[in-house]
Amino acid sequence: MQENYQPLTIEQDAQNAWETSGVFNVSESSTQEKYYCLAMFPYPSGKLHMGHVRNYTIGDVISRYQRMLGKNVLQPMGWDAFGLPAENAAMKHGVHPADWTYENIDYMRNQLKQLGFAYDWDRELATCDPSYYKWEQWFFLKLLEKGLVYKKTAPVNWCPNDMTVLANEQVIDGCCWRCDTQVERKEIAQWFLKITEYADELLTSLETLDGWPEQVKTMQANWIGRSEGVELDFAVSDSDKPVRVYTTCPDTLMGVTYVAVAAEHPLALKAAETNPEIAAFIAECKLMETSEAAMETMEKRGVDSGIKAIHPLTGEEVPVWIANFVLMSYGTGAVMSVPAHDQRDYEFAQKYGIAIKQVIFSKNGEEDDCSTQAYTAKGVLKNSAAFDGLSSEQAFIKIAETLEQQGKGQRKTNFRLRDWGVSRQRYWGAPIPVIYCDDCGTVPVPEADLPVELPRDVVLDGSQSPLVAHPTFSHVDCPKCGKAARRETDTFDTFMESSWYFARFTSSKADSMLDASANYWLPVDQYIGGIEHAILHLLYARFYTKLLRDEGLIVCDEPFKKLLTQGMVLKDGSKMSKSKGNTVDPQALIDQYGADTVRLFIMFAAPPEQSLEWSDSGVEGGFRFLKRLWKLVYQHVEAGKTQLLDKQALTEEQQAVRRQVHLTIQKVTDDFGRRLTFNTAIAANMELVNTLSRFVDESDNGRAVRQEALESIVLLLSPIVPHVTHQLWLDLGHQQAVVSEQWPKVDESALTQNILELVIQVNGKLRSKLSVSVSAGKDEIEKLALSDEQTIRFMEGKPVKKVIVVPGKLVNIVV
Repeated sequence: MQENYQPLTIEQDAQNAWETSGVFNVSESSTQEKYYCLAMFPYPSGKLHMGHVRNYTIGDVISRYQRMLGKNVLQPMGWDAFGLPAENAAMKHGVHPADWTYENIDYMRNQLKQLGFAYDWDRELATCDPSYYKWEQWFFLKLLEKGLVYKKTAPVNWCPNDMTVLANEQVIDGCCWRCDTQVERKEIAQWFLKITEYADELLTSLETLDGWPEQVKTMQANWIGRSEGVELDFAVSDSDKPVRVYTTCPDTLMGVTYVAVAAEHPLALKAAETNPEIAAFIAECKLMETSEAAMETMEKRGVDSGIKAIHPLTGEEVPVWIANFVLMSYGTGAVMSVPAHDQRDYEFAQKYGIAIKQVIFSKNGEEDDCSTQAYTAKGVLKNSAAFDGLSSEQAFIKIAETLEQQGKGQRKTNFRLRDWGVSRQRYWGAPIPVIYCDDCGTVPVPEADLPVELPRDVVLDGSQSPLVAHPTFSHVDCPKCGKAARRETDTFDTFMESSWYFARFTSSKADSMLDASANYWLPVDQYIGGIEHAILHLLYARFYTKLLRDEGLIVCDEPFKKLLTQGMVLKDGSKMSKSKGNTVDPQALIDQYGADTVRLFIMFAAPPEQSLEWSDSGVEGGFRFLKRLWKLVYQHVEAGKTQLLDKQALTEEQQAVRRQVHLTIQKVTDDFGRRLTFNTAIAANMELVNTLSRFVDESDNGRAVRQEALESIVLLLSPIVPHVTHQLWLDLGHQQAVVSEQWPKVDESALTQNILELVIQVNGKLRSKLSVSVSAGKDEIEKLALSDEQTIRFMEGKPVKKVIVVPGKLVNIVV
């Protein structure tokens, strides 16, 4: 065994051994219990950052641990490779997006291998590979056949710089998240997937996800937003088309003093035809951020349309206002406004001098005055004609029944969730496989013609997608009639690729979307990724899983049994980012300290769910610990062969060390398996290393105890620092690599304690400690405590009034 710890040589040797043996390549033929561990795959942006390293180290530690439990563990890796950053980089550097992407993949793959991650590289995929997105296109056409896909014109967030649609979540302070350009509202035709058809199941099946953080389930439930309410119509003066609204508070209906509509609502557009002020306001609204978060904080503004709506029960006229806080894409694009009982409506009414009519009052005499703010609690109705005296709950039912009887409304369950717009007007994405024919309409691309591949001969100048003007891509013959036709030039939202990649890993070589292997591996047993993906990615992946199930391709209902959302990596209290100039280059650390030191620090600095504060001294401390462990093994190995352990002839010190070894195994097993607190697992091993450093016993049994302890440490740390433990295991005399060893088991007999350490107190204050046999009786313990020299000194010659013995814990002498 070499004397000094040389990480780069050791790590290369270990990685060569794993690659040669193919130890991480798994199949479905195994008789072992399966375990599918997956970390969210990366975008190939150029090189790994510390967030990547943390995410993938957590997944690798879990995978290696489960493998040592005897399971058939799948841990794959791939690349979320489509997207606008590649287009922007291509324009900036004068290269094709594919070349930029694959060059980055090669570099990042090498970094992942340097870190020693136990991936089945035979299953590697890149979403920009036609062999991957072919099946995405195929599945889209299946959904089109089933009526779960449609195209319609809809208002969208449009980035005029990137020339593409943005999701609401990609609009920050009214600007594009990528280029900071002011976002516009625009009406364009888009393809949608009917995720709303699955809204109820997506909500109710959250209850089955016991292995998910409650915070994430709550975020998803709120996003889906199921509500019980009433949909009702307000007639419009001088029009045969009513305004339809939805309310979850029909008990407040008699307090409506105005109706608010979105800027894109037909009534607003009609009013704008003859009113320049309204037209200007609508144009201004198109430039506003339209995320719901922005709606909460933005200044509420509006303009009176001049149109009157008719209250469905009283027949009174109420004004129709055009308001910037109403979105056409949510609900009906119109809301009934009750200023007395909704704070937003209240502030708007106060600002524009609209009437405020209170109809709900307190049941129990609490403050219910509406002179300074809305009264939003449930209560008893007044000023509500026939409904006076009813509770809010009773009025909900009675008013709903009345509206239904009069044919002016009906009870309805609504969802906040909206259908998923999947069209993007960019080049670097999977082409949407439809063709437009003047005679035949929208025609699916025949299955035999899939995949519809992106042409390579394009010029990216940022003006529009080059697919639009590409002569051989955009102009095709109709598959039905053979006449000249046009190909769809939009590409899929990249969420489409990331919503099923976990399934494709199970069938990566199949000449079909999925094969029988999918039902062997799915669902994923442990999924790991950032909380920032808690809503859209996870929701879309759940939706896609249900679509795959209903197509008969898989049998599971949910994609991920357990979810771990790791915390951010911080430096000086802030998230690492290039813009803040506070990043740490993982590659530089690997080159200086080795991958194991990086992995050890990442896992030791904080529990996975918490933020990790970067510490250069912490990295150096991890490196010193590994050198110390190496030195302990070296000294032990160099001293010669070890005899078999004789458990019957152990000294008290040997028993104590061995007991700590098996207590450590017990604790670390719980930390890995149940708690996922790897930092405390490392700390327990560090304590054991400290004990071994003090344990000077070169007898046969002493060396045997040390051998067992060192083997245990190597096994327990091998998921975290796999390279150094690979070598140390061989140096400790084993022929089989540690990666193929089983997780250590606790020897219960070693936990039996022959000697107890009791605390001695004098008048309740700690003064000494006492080691006694576990069989010692109360009288013997009292006698030993009273004769302890340290204890006698603190008694100061005073007579003993009482001796209290708490078995197994302490002796308290009262003087």
